[in-house]
Amino acid sequence: MRVGHGYDAHKFKEGGRLVLGGVHVSYHKSLKAHSDGDVLIHALCDALLGAAGMGDIGRHFPDSADKYKDIDSRELLRHVVKMLDEEKLQVSNTDITVIAQEPKLSPHISEMLSNLSDDLEISSDRINIKATTTEGMGFAGREEGIAVHAVVLLKEV
Repeated sequence: MRVGHGYDAHKFKEGGRLVLGGVHVSYHKSLKAHSDGDVLIHALCDALLGAAGMGDIGRHFPDSADKYKDIDSRELLRHVVKMLDEEKLQVSNTDITVIAQEPKLSPHISEMLSNLSDDLEISSDRINIKATTTEGMGFAGREEGIAVHAVVLLKEV
């Protein structure tokens, strides 16, 4: 068994499309990023790569590379899963916490679970996504951006 933790945070910007867990969330802001800004998937990728001892998302998908400009982060996640397969590692479970004052995410969690289940190739009951606020404190509380923590457990197969 191997445990990994991932963290990512992105600033909001006006306009654009907000993507979290591969879901387009209706909101008047999006996240500033080189890719689609899916901070949830970025944190998850970091947790997976960390558990496998493979560095981090920036090492494998640098924001200096044009080929990753505006890329769908689900493509990055599926690539990480292939890397794990090559190392004979499989996701046992993951627990993800999204920290955002706005927008409300509970209506979107079911679709996020479905996307991650497909991409991680595991049952959705092995994935937990929860959203919390900071009661107005810090950058997330001031609605300046979103942060995500992800923890994963990998098993050798």
